[in-house]
Amino acid sequence: MEASKRECQNCKNGFVIGPEDFDFYKKIDVPPPTWCPECRAIRRFMFRNERTWYRRKCDATDAPILSIIAPEKPLTVYEFPYWKSDAWDALSYGRDYDFSKPFFQQFGELLKAVPHPNLVQKNNVGSDYSNYTLNLKKCYFVASVDTGEDCAYVFTFSLNIRNCVDVHISQNIEWSYEVVDCTKSSNLRFCQLCEGCVDSWLLYDCRNCTSCVGCVGLRSKSYCIFNEQYSKEEYATKLEKLNLGSYGGLSAARKKLEELKLRMPRKYAAIIQSEQAVGDDIEYSRNVSGFVILNNCENVRYGYRISNNSKDIWDSFVSWNGSELHYEALTCTGQRMFFSALIWGGHDVSYSYNCFDCENIFGCVGLRNKSYCIFNKQYAKEEYEQLIRKIRSHMDAMPYIDGRGITYLFGEFFPPDIAPFAYNETIAQDYYPSTREEAAKRGYTWRDPDTRDYKITVQAAALPDNIADAPDSILNETIACEHADTDCGEQCATAFKMVPMEMQFYRKMGVPLPRRCPSCRHYGRVKLKNPMKLWHRRCMCDYQIHGNTVKHAHHQTGQCPNEFQTSYSPDRPEIVYCEQCYQNEVA
Repeated sequence: MEASKRECQNCKNGFVIGPEDFDFYKKIDVPPPTWCPECRAIRRFMFRNERTWYRRKCDATDAPILSIIAPEKPLTVYEFPYWKSDAWDALSYGRDYDFSKPFFQQFGELLKAVPHPNLVQKNNVGSDYSNYTLNLKKCYFVASVDTGEDCAYVFTFSLNIRNCVDVHISQNIEWSYEVVDCTKSSNLRFCQLCEGCVDSWLLYDCRNCTSCVGCVGLRSKSYCIFNEQYSKEEYATKLEKLNLGSYGGLSAARKKLEELKLRMPRKYAAIIQSEQAVGDDIEYSRNVSGFVILNNCENVRYGYRISNNSKDIWDSFVSWNGSELHYEALTCTGQRMFFSALIWGGHDVSYSYNCFDCENIFGCVGLRNKSYCIFNKQYAKEEYEQLIRKIRSHMDAMPYIDGRGITYLFGEFFPPDIAPFAYNETIAQDYYPSTREEAAKRGYTWRDPDTRDYKITVQAAALPDNIADAPDSILNETIACEHADTDCGEQCATAFKMVPMEMQFYRKMGVPLPRRCPSCRHYGRVKLKNPMKLWHRRCMCDYQIHGNTVKHAHHQTGQCPNEFQTSYSPDRPEIVYCEQCYQNEVA
């Protein structure tokens, strides 16, 4: 089938459905989407709250708990161990399908009735302050992490990390601070997009480097400062003069790094050993389009954080461990997952939420190890299959219509107005930041922050400049965030305190004390990443403008003719090269 241009129901912008898309929709027997890819992503993201936690009581035991569901929400919340126990039965909330009401209205009612877990954790020890985590030991305030020890403020798809603080999307690292997209590294501070690096500060796009500071695009180097080579002795002398353990010295070095980054060419996308790949942060995959697609994935479109041998994945966020045939799925693992969120294992799951190891379920919430269920009610196989066909027809005959007049037929993901969370509580705010007014225009709910009445005992500017001068008494202080009096849009906590493990870590790493609250620091790291959008551009390598170090294939004609899709928008100041020109200059 040929490509077709459509108008998004939600934002009214045009979007294109390609031939491969139509083939996939036919394969899984669903209609083509009526929302554009970006609106579809936001709609899914509104069902995942990673870091916005509240204090409330377990509705089963009355014990105080942390919860991703705000206390004023009309939802039942159980502490996760109780939620996963046999003390209650999700089938007891089962109900008949009502053909006099739209499907999504009925599902919203079920979503409110069935108990929800406060946080999602598995195999954790001494890591109560965590969510969407497993295999943790002694970690504090982390989310979306698999396998970690002695870490704090680590968020978003970080795997196998130890003794780290303030980390975003990194794997196999230890003793590192304020790093983004780093792998197989140790003892890094303020680094991004680095692999195999050790004992370094302020690196960007470096590989196999040791004892370097403020460098960009280096490969297998040691004792370099701002891309200049020094002897071991010279390096030690200059490193001492930089005084990176002081806030002032570090700030000056960071400014110089940013200037160097603008002078150095960068690759149009972080795509490594992949075929027919479009997007960014893609490794060892084939025929894929999206962002953060890793480890032998195949046939992926509009995907984000797809990993570990997953294939045939369309419009999904977090699919992993050999997942197959996912469409409009959020945090799902298993086979044939459609229009569902938080599905942990199983197969043939549609329009369901927060279910574990189920098969052949439709419109269910909170089930574990069940099959042939609709609205949490058990059926025989034949009766289940007959009723599913009737419900699909009914979803088209009696669609759900939201407050903005948007129609939801079979084939649409859950409407945002039945989500358990507000827009700014979810990862939607991370990847598509919005204001309260903008969210309201799109019909998204918004939660105003709780009134805070912290008794500030020290301003950020009054903290000791050098970590060597920081006394233990800092642990008793309530520190005003540097953003406290600004409209930073980063869900600023306005104030913060440090825990003992932080102080020990900062001293060992020799880094100055942070001036911003954990939320503002997190958003600062998120902003270092390119947006999940693509622009068609031409390689900027041009001999009349950029003084290349070696001759390229196009050196006699001037500008490189290569074109590509990139997440660097045309109005950005970076010098963006194609693969060939980048390899000539950097690698």
